Amino acid sequence: MASVCFDLMTTKLINIKEVFERLDPAKFSVVMEDALLLMLDSIVNEVAMKYMPKVWSNLPKEVKDEVVVVMNIESDQFLMTFMEEVKEHIDDILDIKQMTVAACVMNKNLVCKIFQECGEKEFIFIRRSGFYFGFLFGLVQMGVYFFYDATWILPVFGFLVGWATNWLALKVIFRPTNPHRCGPFLLHGIFLKRQKEVSETFARVNCVEILHTKAIWETILSGPLSANFFAMLRAHSIVFTEKLVGGMKPFAVAAMGSREFSEMKEEIARKIAENLPVIMPHSYQYTTEALDMENTIREKMQQLSYPEFEGVLHPAFEEDEILLILIGGILGLIAGAIQVLIFYS
Repeated sequence: MASVCFDLMTTKLINIKEVFERLDPAKFSVVMEDALLLMLDSIVNEVAMKYMPKVWSNLPKEVKDEVVVVMNIESDQFLMTFMEEVKEHIDDILDIKQMTVAACVMNKNLVCKIFQECGEKEFIFIRRSGFYFGFLFGLVQMGVYFFYDATWILPVFGFLVGWATNWLALKVIFRPTNPHRCGPFLLHGIFLKRQKEVSETFARVNCVEILHTKAIWETILSGPLSANFFAMLRAHSIVFTEKLVGGMKPFAVAAMGSREFSEMKEEIARKIAENLPVIMPHSYQYTTEALDMENTIREKMQQLSYPEFEGVLHPAFEEDEILLILIGGILGLIAGAIQVLIFYS
C-alpha cells in the first residue's frame, strides 16, 4: 500500500532534482561557515600534531595564520563546489521512493496516520452510512419479510444489506471520478471534492513525518546510495586538502618526508569526509526553507486530475476492499441471526 501511494508522490508530485535545484550553494556555505571552520581547525591541528608535533608547535605564527587564511578562503569554495555536484547528481545519492517506503515499513503507523488524517471525513462517512443505507435497505427487507416470513429471510437479507451498504459507501466516496450533473444535482466522489483540503493535509503529514530535512540527509548519509555520496565528498576533500596544506609543503616535507606528507594529506581528507556529516544539522533550517517541500507537494497535488488524485487514498481501500465489504456482510448476517433468535425464540 505504501509503495502504491508513494509511486504517485515520486512520479507526479516530486521531482527531486528540481527540488534540490533550489539550494543555493553560496547560502549553504554561509550557514555552515562557522561550524566548518571549527571542524577544519580541529582536524588540521590534530593531524599536524600527529605527523609533525615539534615542527607544528614551533611553527611561526605568521605561517599558522597563513594556513587559517587559506582555510577561510578555500572552505567556502570547497562547500560551494561540493554542493553544486550534490545538486547535479542528487538522483545518484538519494532514492526518494526507497526513503519513503522504508520509513513506512519501519513504522507502519505512519501509513495509518497519513490515511487516517487525509481520509478522516470519509471514514466518518463509512461509519454513518451503515445507518443511512442500512435503513433504506432495511425497508426493502421489511417489505419482503411482510409477505414471506421464512426464518432464513432475516440472516440472508442481513448479509445482503451489510454487503450492499459497505459497497455503496465505497462507491460514493470515489465515484463519479469527474463531476457529473444530474438535473439540479452535481454528483462527485466525496473524497475527490475535498482535493484542496486533502492536499494540504497530505503535504503537511508527509513533510513532518517522512520527508523532513533530517530524514533526507540521514538517507543520503546512510542509505543504499551513500557510497556514491562519500566518494563524491572524498574527491572534493582531497582537492581542498591539496590547497589547504600547499603552503606547508616545503617545511613539512623537510620535516617528515614526502611519503608521510602524502599520508598526512590523505588523513586530513579522510577526516573531513568523516566529520562533515556531523555538522550537517547546521544546514537543516536553510535546507528546509530552500527545498520548500511541503508547498511543492501541496501545489502539485492540487493540480492533479481527479483520476490521478483518486490514487492518493483509494489504494488504502482497494487492497482490502473485498474484505471491508465482506465484513459488512458478515456483521449483517450476525444481526439477522440475532433477530431470528429474538423473534422465533
